[in-house]
Amino acid sequence: MKNIQFRLLLSSILLLVMYSFSGCNEKSATQGYELEKIDLSYASGFTISRGNGLWELEVTQAWAEADRIFTYLILEENAEKPEGHFDAMIQLPVEKIILTSTTHIPHLDILNVTEKLIGFPNLDLISSEKTWARIDAGQVEDLGAGPSANTEIVIDLDPDWIMISTQGDNLKYLDLLEQANIPAVINGEYVEQHPLGRAEWIKFTGVLLGKYEEAVVAFDKVEKDYLEAERLSDSISDSLLPTVLSGVLYQDIWYAPGSESWGANILENAGGNYIFSDQKGTGSAQLNYEFVLENALEADFWIGSADFPDLKTMGNSEPRYKAFKAYQSGNVFSYTQKRGRAGGLEYFELGYMRPDLILKDLIKILHPDLLPEYELYFYQQLDEKK
Repeated sequence: MKNIQFRLLLSSILLLVMYSFSGCNEKSATQGYELEKIDLSYASGFTISRGNGLWELEVTQAWAEADRIFTYLILEENAEKPEGHFDAMIQLPVEKIILTSTTHIPHLDILNVTEKLIGFPNLDLISSEKTWARIDAGQVEDLGAGPSANTEIVIDLDPDWIMISTQGDNLKYLDLLEQANIPAVINGEYVEQHPLGRAEWIKFTGVLLGKYEEAVVAFDKVEKDYLEAERLSDSISDSLLPTVLSGVLYQDIWYAPGSESWGANILENAGGNYIFSDQKGTGSAQLNYEFVLENALEADFWIGSADFPDLKTMGNSEPRYKAFKAYQSGNVFSYTQKRGRAGGLEYFELGYMRPDLILKDLIKILHPDLLPEYELYFYQQLDEKK
């Protein structure tokens, strides 16, 4: 249980403070067919190319420092199957799919294809009400602790494809799934550090579902809202940026987002002066308490304080938290405002796809006058009177 809690803790810290074809000019001939590469705006971990009756997806960064490329061919209805070997080949239309990360669930809801989901590991983590309607109807199989432990169930369900996140240990089952003739596609969205880069992976899912154009429309709306919110904080003088502490202690080590991480980038876009901006890296910085105390004792805000329900519980769990000004003044914010029916945090499900909501939350916290009518979506202030 402690290991599970620790992994969730690390995920929460990292999440923190969590196009059109006209621009496509690059053409190539692969395996005897011509492809036109589609430009992406922010994502760097995958590519999309389109040919006559087919699509090619390449995952170029399936995980940090990945040393190989995964290639997937998607055939439109009635398209001729070409020669060549691919890591997976998918025939559209698809009717049955399996996902393995809650961050992929919003793609189905947004693209209006939630009914295609037939299996997921640990249903209690899901927040989506559309998906819960299917769960209640017995239309989504619970794969248990993880698909790696239930590969035989995946094979029995015989999905048109399964999407795998490289944050787990599922890679070792790729060969087994291939032998069972089940296309397995890797989603490496978490490696992206630009806030809009992770959201742009909806285009990857869109191709796999035959919904690319719809995915472009959905992403464009998120991008527009994010950039509009970002412009609000651009005019703030550096001298007026509030200082922000992030992270929590675990076994005497303070884990905080590296300054080049996805969450730290959103915080900067929101007009926050991140205390640990000198801690380079895209993962978690591991700091000792004395260093954090010396640098963050007077921080104005503490954003991303795990999922404590209130300040008292937080302080009782670790009395050293009480030393910080942000704790004493009550400027502690957690991402726990919205939970799914079984207790799963919506932040962990929807956050990758809706960085615009996270950005607006942080702007509202740090510079409330910039968004006077906006109400926090993911975040809440601990002990705030409602």
